[in-house]
Amino acid sequence: MRSLPAAVFVWVTGLSVLVATTSAAMLPAHSMLASTALPNTFTVGPSIRWAGCADAGLRKAHAQCGSLSVPLDYAHPTGRHITIAVSRIRATAPAAQRQGPLVINPGGPGDSGLNQPAYLASTLPKDIVAAYDLIGFDPRGVGRSRPALVCTKNYQAGVRPRYIPRSAHDPSVQAWLKRSAAFGRACAKNQPALLAHLTTVDAVKDLDQLRRALGVRQISYYGFSYGTYLGQVYATLFPGHTRRLVFDGVVDPQGVWYGAEHAQDLAFQTAIDHFFGWVAAHNNVLHLGATQQAVYARNVREQRALDRHAIGPIGGDEWNDVFLDAGYFQADWPDIAAAWKDWVAGKRTALLGRYHDGLEDQDNSYAMYLAVQCVDAPWPRDFATWRRDSQSLTVRAPFETWPNTWYDAPCLTWPVRGGHPLAINGLLTPDALLVNSTLDGATPFAGALAVRRLFPHAVLIAQDGSISHADSLNGNHCVDAAVVQYLRTGALPPRKLGNGPDVSCARSPLPTPAH
Repeated sequence: MRSLPAAVFVWVTGLSVLVATTSAAMLPAHSMLASTALPNTFTVGPSIRWAGCADAGLRKAHAQCGSLSVPLDYAHPTGRHITIAVSRIRATAPAAQRQGPLVINPGGPGDSGLNQPAYLASTLPKDIVAAYDLIGFDPRGVGRSRPALVCTKNYQAGVRPRYIPRSAHDPSVQAWLKRSAAFGRACAKNQPALLAHLTTVDAVKDLDQLRRALGVRQISYYGFSYGTYLGQVYATLFPGHTRRLVFDGVVDPQGVWYGAEHAQDLAFQTAIDHFFGWVAAHNNVLHLGATQQAVYARNVREQRALDRHAIGPIGGDEWNDVFLDAGYFQADWPDIAAAWKDWVAGKRTALLGRYHDGLEDQDNSYAMYLAVQCVDAPWPRDFATWRRDSQSLTVRAPFETWPNTWYDAPCLTWPVRGGHPLAINGLLTPDALLVNSTLDGATPFAGALAVRRLFPHAVLIAQDGSISHADSLNGNHCVDAAVVQYLRTGALPPRKLGNGPDVSCARSPLPTPAH
């Protein structure tokens, strides 16, 4: 699943490098068929030494930070250890009112989670913030965890080879294949030992080590986007260790990850069509086209012109990446449309700003995005399959199919072969709250329905007609009230019969363009 675009997905760093003693040759695959219990050699729980935080936002929120030592390879728990960076805002309610740890993951894979306690502390009601220890963490390889994976610096920076090939012999195809293979080789050269142990199951075992270090039998968990898949795997392997689970922007575990990319391409096409339709509806202000088709055609013309002649760092690829954000968040539509309007008028600042903002922290987050997804599940290792699938899909989803193909292309030759994804099983999970927008481009709504079937005690809240990804605690009263009630009391709305949502919330209003 593509994370937020390089220009803004993703669906985020200090550097530390393992001593490399092996070549960049193919490393052994890491099996996803993990045991449901940690080895018996863990007789003493790990500990975290808490201190102040380097991040200003965390300091302002009175958070503490620390690190957790975990085995690099859980098959050899007494061998080499790595560290997981952790943060927390402690509960302040009287002891009888406290509800234990609430661990938060923002998604990715590859996104840093250290700042998540401060984020939830600013969005949840004060009584809930007071009742929970809010816990953030950088998964192994991410952010301030050590070592942090970086393969090739500025890989996402423009101007890159053209996304959409004009023919089977387009030189951009070979350029992308060469570029993608070199990225994987750089990962293997820089940190070969780490690369073989970056699966979701590895991260889940770290999460349970974090639970033990916090000294509790159960944790509550709030996962966004990929964080919902991390939570599904945790609930499958450690169902007795879960208390309350919130999954927002639900990943379909039956598609990880090659199939999920194709489902995402189709969902993004629907989302971007809605954006272009919104632009057309406000043509009196934006002057970018009077119909959805006209606006879309204008955008394509701009992209093709930039493919031929880039303007600064903005070529056709970078142009596409800026607009991809419109498929994630309808709240961003006015700013994106205004930047486009300015660009047409010869004013470049706003659009260039959106592009440069999206490059922040891409090196580590993109490397970790690939390091997890390429190994969690098998990917086709021949480009003929990728080309066939992309050519077929681009007929229905031209906006994002080829960009997603090249974003994931390092998985073609990734130095660690993909294993077999864990079969998700929510039968033993007491309950869970699922949240998804019906027009979410990044995590299509069908995935939330699939997870509802796999978790028979879960309840699904749908935000009807919203093009907003992982949108809870963002102002929709119907959605937010269900989340708050569940975190406060454990109460869920009744589960309905059938295969649909249990609660349907009206979407948040569409924005109006900036004048």
